[in-house]
Amino acid sequence: MQSKEHFQFSNGVILYPIFFVLLIWLVFWVEIRFGLDFNKYGIYPQTIKGLRGVLFSPFIHSGISHLYHNTIPLFVLTAALFYFYKPIAWKVVLYGILVSGLITWGIGRPSYHIGASGLIYVLVSFTFFKGIFARYYRLIALSLLIVFLYGSMIWYVFPIVDGVSWEGHTAGLITGFIFALIFRKEIAKPKKYAWEEETYNEDEDPFLKHFDENGNFIELPEIEVENEVDDRVEEKVEIKKNQDPIVNYTFKPNKE
Repeated sequence: MQSKEHFQFSNGVILYPIFFVLLIWLVFWVEIRFGLDFNKYGIYPQTIKGLRGVLFSPFIHSGISHLYHNTIPLFVLTAALFYFYKPIAWKVVLYGILVSGLITWGIGRPSYHIGASGLIYVLVSFTFFKGIFARYYRLIALSLLIVFLYGSMIWYVFPIVDGVSWEGHTAGLITGFIFALIFRKEIAKPKKYAWEEETYNEDEDPFLKHFDENGNFIELPEIEVENEVDDRVEEKVEIKKNQDPIVNYTFKPNKE
């Protein structure tokens, strides 16, 4: 699959991120509008009931500040994902929610873990490591951009702030790294030149034939096939002109 088939803009690059953002804002609006508390649907580690949070927790937020800080990264990272990694974008999102949620459920403190930050860390980690592993200049540039924009997020995988689910962040970071190793198929690869192919033979390279074994330029003998072809063409033209009943002339001089 050619790289140009990967890096093409489509409506999904914008529509899917908008859908995710609107969904988390809609859930928050319903919670505020009807006076509900969805926190109990978050991930509560090491309990059977808490497993439902694996699916629900990314859409639940504690307040407007929490929701706002997750909105922009979620939009930017999902847009980048669906543009640069379109063939596997849905797998990364859906499996990322499940795997990071399960890891959080396994290592988390006995408290409700909510928010889309776990998925955001999956996207940050996957995008960064995948670009490095792919060794393709566009994807490496994307990895460097991710570091520039969200590199400071690495500190929140440690328990340095009370009330912040560092377990969810760590789970997302681990999940993204694993996905970068697993999802190897259908990823744009750098173009290989002829001399990089396994079947390349130096003796058959038309450019290298102009150099000897010491690297000195050599002139190849001229090929006279072109002159013979030109003579034939001229003769055909001459015959055609001589057969004209009105104009009778030739292009060749008389041999007298």
